[in-house]
Amino acid sequence: MVLLFIIFYAVTLIYFALSERVKKFVVLLSLQGFLLFGVVFFSLYKIEIFDFIFILIETILVKAIVIPWFLNKVRKHNNLKKVHEPSVPVFYSIIVVVTSLIFSFLISNYLKDNQIHTLYFTVAFSSVIFGLYFIIIHKNIFSHLVGYIIIENGIFLFSLAVGSVMPLMVNLAILLDVFMGVLVLGTFVNRIGNTFDSIETDNLTKLKD
Repeated sequence: MVLLFIIFYAVTLIYFALSERVKKFVVLLSLQGFLLFGVVFFSLYKIEIFDFIFILIETILVKAIVIPWFLNKVRKHNNLKKVHEPSVPVFYSIIVVVTSLIFSFLISNYLKDNQIHTLYFTVAFSSVIFGLYFIIIHKNIFSHLVGYIIIENGIFLFSLAVGSVMPLMVNLAILLDVFMGVLVLGTFVNRIGNTFDSIETDNLTKLKD
């Protein structure tokens, strides 16, 4: 079952490369939240009630519901429908996703550490690489925010790659980081949109003290 959730998560990365509509970005992020819950729930050998509640809050409530809801508000506020960027062809983006998966798999096998879960590490590292790539190829600040969340989801999977016990403090820090990062960046996007009627990164050069 865990393998199925991990595969679907990897597929969402490919869909990010294929999609141009901002609404689909939000839907895919929400889907990733549900998939992460499935991965954690079925991978932990022993789940206490406190751990289960924490997992539920971090993945379903925050990653799958609250953050997508907030991003939708930002999207509607700035009237974002379709991302005309990137200038990089979709085919190259798909190659980046596939290559990052292969590269991550090779690295995880090269480490040959029994403490590292190869499957988690592969998808997690690929998610971080693709998140960075997603930010680089887009000029739209909203897309940068999406890329940031993709990276954070990859870091969340990294925490699972080191064992089958839920690293509570690590994921608590990730949860706080994600929540504050999205809140601050979302507010920043709205401010830029209100000032320049556009949220392209080129507008940042117009800012003055």
